[in-house]
Amino acid sequence: MRKFVWSILLVITGISCSFSQVKGIEKGTYLSTNKGQKIKLNLLEDNKYELVFYTGNYEIKGDSLIFIQKENAENGFDLAFATDKKAKKVKIKFPDSSYYSFYIGTQKGNEEVVYQRVSDIKTKIDPNWEKTDLEFDIEKTDYLYLVYENYDGKSNVCKYTLPKDVSEITVKYEFALLGDLKIGGFFDRKTNELKISEPSGKDPLVFLNEKNPQPEKPKKVIPLENQTISNWTYPGKENYNDIYGTGVAVDTTLYPPLSTGTEIAPPTLPSQYDFKLKIENNLKNALAATKEAKLKFLMFYSNSKDKAVKENFNAFVKDQETQAGYNMYDGYNPVYDVYNYYLAGADDKKWLKTNKITDDPSVLVLNSDGDILAKAKSDLSDKSYQFSYYGDLYKKLQRVNAFVYINKVFKNKKAPDADLISAFNSASVLEISYDYDLDETIADPNSTDFVITKIASDKKEVAQTWKKLIEAHQKDTKPEMYLVETIVREIKNQGFTKQLFNEDKVFSDTDFLAIDYLLKHSDKIEENRSDFNNKEDEVHNIGNVIFEISSALQSNSYIAQDKFSSDINKEKNISIYKKIIALGKGNFESYSNYFQYLNNSEDPTASNVDFLKEFTAYFDSNLTASSPIEKLDAMFSALDSSYDGWNSFKDYHSNLCNNAAWSVVLQSQNANFLKEAIKWSEYSLVITKNNPYYLDTLAQLYYKDGQKQKAIETQALAVKFLNAVTEPETAADIKETLDKMKNGTY
Repeated sequence: MRKFVWSILLVITGISCSFSQVKGIEKGTYLSTNKGQKIKLNLLEDNKYELVFYTGNYEIKGDSLIFIQKENAENGFDLAFATDKKAKKVKIKFPDSSYYSFYIGTQKGNEEVVYQRVSDIKTKIDPNWEKTDLEFDIEKTDYLYLVYENYDGKSNVCKYTLPKDVSEITVKYEFALLGDLKIGGFFDRKTNELKISEPSGKDPLVFLNEKNPQPEKPKKVIPLENQTISNWTYPGKENYNDIYGTGVAVDTTLYPPLSTGTEIAPPTLPSQYDFKLKIENNLKNALAATKEAKLKFLMFYSNSKDKAVKENFNAFVKDQETQAGYNMYDGYNPVYDVYNYYLAGADDKKWLKTNKITDDPSVLVLNSDGDILAKAKSDLSDKSYQFSYYGDLYKKLQRVNAFVYINKVFKNKKAPDADLISAFNSASVLEISYDYDLDETIADPNSTDFVITKIASDKKEVAQTWKKLIEAHQKDTKPEMYLVETIVREIKNQGFTKQLFNEDKVFSDTDFLAIDYLLKHSDKIEENRSDFNNKEDEVHNIGNVIFEISSALQSNSYIAQDKFSSDINKEKNISIYKKIIALGKGNFESYSNYFQYLNNSEDPTASNVDFLKEFTAYFDSNLTASSPIEKLDAMFSALDSSYDGWNSFKDYHSNLCNNAAWSVVLQSQNANFLKEAIKWSEYSLVITKNNPYYLDTLAQLYYKDGQKQKAIETQALAVKFLNAVTEPETAADIKETLDKMKNGTY
């Protein structure tokens, strides 16, 4: 379906030539009912009309009329949910949509968002694009991201919290503007609606006389986040902007810095929670209240030059309450209550002087200990848009606050163990930032923009302190869960090293010692992690520790390879996998990564006995069953990871079995595994039937086992199921092998 921007010239000519033929249309104001209700049509006297596209606020200064523009993130997505407690996956439906500019993302807890282009999904499911609608399944997830990427470089990005038992999501996108079409209109007497559309009559703009009762608009599902992002991207996203001449896409902040005076308008919600802030009358109490709230910062405002400072401060607080109330929607949510506010009084002059805050106005942000994290020489109203949970400022404050805390602890040579763990943890659990420079600061101390306090940590000191901490906990009889969380984040390359120094690291001896700590306490960690993840007023997201370790080892192998140190860590990685298997905790993820290591480390021309021994154990314990498909399905359902679909999971195992069996065909040193290899090969064909490659493997194994007639029959099937996608050279080899088997020259 085509979607265009209005062409004013065509609108004028289209309406002027069509309305003269319509009778019974009253003069007056008509409102668009199906395009965001942002278009007015005024039919005036003398056959004149007005089309009103933009509305906003204005301000009169002297003889000047100033129009105030607001950057508004329009939510064009409309979602409908269906729920089913038994559903293992979530079905996504895109009815009658234009796919090319849509993206869908999924996120579990605080993990990275995984995006896919909807048109790419469409091509996989319906290569010839024969169907208008699109349906596909995704794994269960916590958050859904929907993105409309516009040609002007700005993208509508919406984040939704999914209901716990959601089984189906229908996604519609309402394009607010049409254009570049010849349009006509008519009056529907049955509904009293004025409809304007292109000649086909599809997708009309529908107006009602302003005097008539307006239809009640169905409530939309409100996204958790709703933003307009310039040059939106994500790691690995193909750059489509150059195609349309909009320049190179770059990583940008989720809330890019806005020009002075620009505000983010709150989303229009059906209702608002009556949220109230408690304002303390002295700094000591304000800091104490902030400390009690744990996740809050204190905004400190000083402006002795403003005679109306108290009234302006109160108006600012009321505005913040309103904004938070809209975000909370129908009940208190601490996620949106992240700042306390304090107005400096006469008793704070000494504090201001001590901290060298001498010029008014000043907006400061403090942590609960009274440390200044950011400051701006600015009036309060100019900074109101930045005090939001989703704002760039809040992320920077979290980061600098963690750095301030960790440096304080390190300077205290007698810091208790609990403080050290807390310091490392506070840096580790920060959100990974891809959207702004971690070292970004404003040099001018008198800037009207926020100057973030600059904190630097010593890399060697951090590493040594971490090593001592890990060594000190090797004799723990039970896991310290905050330490567990910190280790997991660190080995996943999301921890304090990444946060403090913005660099990828290759595992050190300390990291392998930390992994040993996780393995030692893996059972207890699994018992405790649900309670830990659900701690009240805290945010944690530890997954199954065996999966976390396996995933981290796999990721780190790529980093090590990039840094030309893969051989150093390869043997240690393999030793960790062996420990996992020895503990009886070898699951799909750990085995799949382990097998990849073994195959990559062994000489392909020699016997791969180590791999075959480990694979035999995996096959016997995980795959052997009277109903292999049901056994695989049970494994797939139990996965903690969002593996790339059931079919891929099946293909992986059939390929794995075939490859293991094929190594027995190729290498005479592996003859002792012949009987086992036949079972593996037969299994691959149970999972993926009539595959000529698998049939060729099985036939040659039969022949080597002395079952020559069975081998010939199986090889004949391999030839039978050759098709156009079979490599010509392989097809020729399969046919030649059959001839050799028949004439006894194999």
